[in-house]
Amino acid sequence: MKIAVYPGTFDPITNGHLDILMRASSIFDIVYVAVAINLRKEPLFSTEERIKLIEESIKDFNNVKIEKFNGLIVDFAQKVGATVVIRGLRAISDFDYEFQMALTNRQLNENIDTVFLMPHKDYTYLSSSTVREIAKFNGDVSAFVPDGVRKAMAKKFRRKK
Repeated sequence: MKIAVYPGTFDPITNGHLDILMRASSIFDIVYVAVAINLRKEPLFSTEERIKLIEESIKDFNNVKIEKFNGLIVDFAQKVGATVVIRGLRAISDFDYEFQMALTNRQLNENIDTVFLMPHKDYTYLSSSTVREIAKFNGDVSAFVPDGVRKAMAKKFRRKK
């Protein structure tokens, strides 16, 4: 079985993330969405909320599992039996950072490869931080995120006012 890990903070999950996940799930037998507990960031959604939003968004994916992780992605990958880390590349600017991370991960565990997938052209500019910024100012994010995520963001920002 070919197992891959798709790591990220997913704060929130976007249609671009789902596009990459759809591509990865058609290539690999099992894909783990590894939801990072990132102590350097202040997420809009808690880890549990992000996992719930991802679960709602991937109901049609039958070979995707979701787990939270803290630490090195290569350690998480080894724990779940994955040999591949999936990373999305939106633009050339993403490549430098992702290339460095891929080489670092290979140095940490030479048995884990990185596979870069490009999203559909409609999502090449899309990021979670952009979506959060739009939603914060009451902009319409319905073209960027699943409807459940849009509703959760609307509730979150109403509470903060």
